[in-house]
Amino acid sequence: MVLYFRSADTPLRDLQVWRAESEDYSFAISHENRNAQGSLGEPKFIASWRPKNSNGAAIALESSPFATLEEALQACELMLADLTVK
Repeated sequence: MVLYFRSADTPLRDLQVWRAESEDYSFAISHENRNAQGSLGEPKFIASWRPKNSNGAAIALESSPFATLEEALQACELMLADLTVK
């Protein structure tokens, strides 16, 4: 299964968020702009997931944060494949 990420609206102008859903899981990737006040170090891409039927907190992917959006996207695809095999 392929995840199709789309940009999500956020009230924070220095934060970018992309979301995707499968039948059973929801995924998100966030990235803080370099211009954000109080930012320390290089901005990274944080990827997380959770079951769609859960109101609990999202679970960060084990190898998160990622240096690039492409790495985060690939990690989400791999996590979905792992989750759907179980």
